Amino acid sequence: MSTLRCAIDGLRTCLSARRLCVAGLAALFEFALFSLSWEDPLSYLVMAVFLPALAALLAYGLFERWPRRLPAWLAHWVLQVLGVALAIVLTLASLYLLNTQAGAPPFWQVPERLQSYVALSFLGLLLGPWTAMAALLRQRDACVREAERRRGELERQAHDARVWLLQAQVQPHFLFNTLASLQALLDAGSSHAAPVLAHLVTYLRAAVPRLNESATRLEQELEMVNAYLVLMQLRMPDRLQFSITVAPGCERLQCPPMTLMTLVENAVRHGIDPGMNGGRIDVRISELSGRCHIEVSDTGVGLQAGSPGLGTGLGSLRERLALMFGGEAALRISELAPHGFRVSIECPAWS
Repeated sequence: MSTLRCAIDGLRTCLSARRLCVAGLAALFEFALFSLSWEDPLSYLVMAVFLPALAALLAYGLFERWPRRLPAWLAHWVLQVLGVALAIVLTLASLYLLNTQAGAPPFWQVPERLQSYVALSFLGLLLGPWTAMAALLRQRDACVREAERRRGELERQAHDARVWLLQAQVQPHFLFNTLASLQALLDAGSSHAAPVLAHLVTYLRAAVPRLNESATRLEQELEMVNAYLVLMQLRMPDRLQFSITVAPGCERLQCPPMTLMTLVENAVRHGIDPGMNGGRIDVRISELSGRCHIEVSDTGVGLQAGSPGLGTGLGSLRERLALMFGGEAALRISELAPHGFRVSIECPAWS
C-alpha cells in the first residue's frame, strides 16, 4: 500500500506544470532536429520523441520518493538519473518492436531502423539524464534555500525567546523595589504614599504593554525612566536630583526594552541609595555619525564590582544588546572622580 501511495505521490509531483513544460521543450527540441531528415510519417516521430520523454518524466518522479529506504551507499538522485536513461531506451525499444510488422525481422536487424533507433536513443540520453541532473541541482538549491529560511526562522524564535528570558530577569526589580518603598511609606503613615502610588500606576500603564516587545524606541524608554526617577525622588526628596538631556531626533531610535531602566535603576540602587548624602543622576542621549550614544552617570558611592547589579542587570543588558545589534554595540563602565560611576552604551542608530 505504501509503495502505491509513493507511486501516486510521485505521479502528481512529476506531472506538475513546470516539469511537463521542461520535458516538453526537450522533446520538442529533439523532434525539430530529427524532422529535418525523417523519412517515415511524422506521427511516428512524435511518438518516438514524446512518449520516451513522458516515460522519463514518470521515472524521475517515481524514484524521487520510492523506495522509501535505500542503502547508505545509494542515493535517490542516482536512481532518478538511471531511471530516466532506462525509461528512454526501453520505451523507444518498445515502440520500435510494436511498429514491427508480423513476420518482419526485428528492428536491430534492419540497418536503417537500427540507425534511427540509435540516433534517437543517443540524443535522448544526452538530453534526458542531463536535464534530470539540472533539475536535481535546481531542486537541491531550492531545498538549501528553504533550509536556510527555516534555520533563520528558528534562530529568530530562539532570539526572541532569549530576549524574553533576559527581560524577565530585569523587569521585577523596579516593581518590587517600588512596592517595598510604598509599603514602608504606608507603614510610616507618610503623606508621600499617595503620590508614589499614583506615579506607579502611571508608570505601569506606560510600561506593561511594552515589556514583551523585542525592541522599543528611546521615547518610550525615556517616559518610563522619567516616571521611575520621579518615584524615587518622592521616596527620597532630599537625596536625589536628576536631569535628562536628549538630542533632537534621538527619541525615534530603537533599543532593547528596559535599556535605560537598567542603567538608571543600577545608578539608584548602587550609587544613590547606599550613600548617606545621596547624589545626582544625569541621563544623556546623542547621535553621531550613525551611532547612538547613551550615558547614565551618578555622583553616588558608585557601582561596586562585586554588587549584584553588575552581574544580573548590566550583564543581561549586555546580552540583550548583543542579541539585537550583534558585535556593533558596546557597554562600558568608568569611574568618576571624586566618586560615582558612568555607564555608557554605543550602538547603531536604528530608527
